[in-house]
Amino acid sequence: MDNRSQDQRQVRNFIGGEWVAARETMKAINPVTGEAIASLPKSSAEEVNQAVAAAKAARSWAQVPVFQRAALCVAIASAIDANRDRLARTLSLEQGKILKEATGEVTKAADGFRLASELVKQMGGSTLPTEDPTKLAMTIRQARGVYGVITPWNFPVNIPVEYLAPGIATGNTIVWVPAPTTSLVAAELMAVIAEAGLPKGVVNLVIGEGATAGDAVVTHPDVVAIGFTGSAATGRRIAERGAGKPLLLELGGNGPVIIFADADLELAADAAAGGAFFNAGQVCAATGRVLAEASIADKLGDMLVERAKKHVLGDPFHQGTTMGPLNNAKVAAKVKEHVDDAVAQGARAAAGGKARPDLGGQFYFEPTILTGVTPQMRVAHEETFGPVVPVIPFKDANEALSIALDTDYGLSVGIFTRDIARGIEIAKAIPAGIVNINAGSTYWEIHLPFGGGSGTKSGIGRLGGMHTLEAMTELKMITITHKSGASK
Repeated sequence: MDNRSQDQRQVRNFIGGEWVAARETMKAINPVTGEAIASLPKSSAEEVNQAVAAAKAARSWAQVPVFQRAALCVAIASAIDANRDRLARTLSLEQGKILKEATGEVTKAADGFRLASELVKQMGGSTLPTEDPTKLAMTIRQARGVYGVITPWNFPVNIPVEYLAPGIATGNTIVWVPAPTTSLVAAELMAVIAEAGLPKGVVNLVIGEGATAGDAVVTHPDVVAIGFTGSAATGRRIAERGAGKPLLLELGGNGPVIIFADADLELAADAAAGGAFFNAGQVCAATGRVLAEASIADKLGDMLVERAKKHVLGDPFHQGTTMGPLNNAKVAAKVKEHVDDAVAQGARAAAGGKARPDLGGQFYFEPTILTGVTPQMRVAHEETFGPVVPVIPFKDANEALSIALDTDYGLSVGIFTRDIARGIEIAKAIPAGIVNINAGSTYWEIHLPFGGGSGTKSGIGRLGGMHTLEAMTELKMITITHKSGASK
C-alpha cells in the first residue's frame, strides 16, 4: 500500500449501536499528499445530544457482572489483533507516522484492553473501623455514568484506548469525540470494538470539530465526567466549560533531558534523540530540551547531530523511511516559527532546520538540532511538538534545575548521571509527574501513572493502569447498622 487513497470512504457517527450520518461533512486529508481520503461527519450539538441520550439509555451496562465486562475487553483486544494491519495502514495514511510505529501503536492498544480486563477484576473497596460498634463501614467503587472522552491526533488509536478500555471495564458509558484530522482511523477502531460484541450505546463515536462537538460534550448536563488528552490551551477551556465535573486532563509538556558529564553519553544521546524524533516529535513527553553540562555540551551536540542525520525523512509506507511528515498545517507552522525564532536570536541549526516540501508534501520537517540556544528563545520554554532538539549548556546542578524550571509545563523529565543521589535530589525538586533517571523523558509503560505536576500546565489526574480505573469510578461509602444497640 502506498500513501494514496484508493477511494474516498463515507464515514458516519456511531450512535446507539448504529452508523448514523450527520447533516454536514468535512474531509479527512492525507498529510503526505494533501489528498482527501474520506468524507467525515461534521457533527453539531444535535448529534452530540443523540449520542448522550444513547449513552444514558445504556447505563445498565454498569450492572453487568464485572467478569462479563472483562471478557468483552479480552474479545476487543483479540479483534484489534486480528485487524492490526488494516488499522495500522489507516493510521499511517491519515496521521503520517511510519508504518512500523503505527503497527506498534495498534499492538499496544490491544494490550490496553487486556490490562483493563485484568485490573477491573482486582478492583475493590475496603472495610473501615468505626467508633460505633453497631455499624459496619465499607467502600465500593461504581461507574460514574456517561463519560465524555476527547482525544488527540498524535496517537489516535492508543490514547483513546487509554480511556475506552478502563471506561468499558468499569461500567461507564462513553461519548467519544476524536480529533478531526484522525477521525477515519477512529471510525475503524470503533467498528472493530463494536463488532467484538459491544452492547448498544456503551460507546458512541461523534466526529466533529472540537469547538462544536467537543464543547457540546463538555457542557452537556448528562455528561458527568470528562477525559481529555491534548493541548494545554484546550485543556484550560475544557476545565472552564466543564466546571464542577470530574476531569482527567493529560496536557502538554516541554520535558527537559538533563545530561551530566558523568553520564553514559551514548545512552543519553540515544534516548534524547529517540525521544525527539519518534512520531516526528509529536509526543507530549518528547525531548523538549536537552540540558547538557558545559564540559560535554559540544560533544553531546555532535552526537545528537550524528543521530539526526541518520534519519530518513519520507513516505511513511516506504520501508527505509524512519520519520514521516507532521500531521497538519498548524503544527507545521509552529515548528517552523520556533526554529526561525531561535535562529534569528543567534542559535544555529547544526542539523536540519528546514521544511522539506520537495519530498512531496507540505508538512515534512527535517530532524533538527539547535545549538547556542538560550532560555529566552521560544523553543526553550514552549512546547514545539515537532522534531527539534534545542541544546542548552549548564555549569552545575543548580543552574540545570533553574533552566529546567523555566517553563509552565511539568509533564516528564529525563536525567542522566551516575550520581544517583544527585538524580533523586533533582527528581524531587522538579514539579513534573514523571521523572526518569538514566532514561529519556518518553519512557512509560501502560500500567504506570502518567500525568502532569501540580501547578503546571500539564494536566490533572493520572492515566495508566489502575489509576485510570480509579479516576473513571466514584468511591462510595456505605454503612450498615447490624445491631440495635451495644453488645451484651
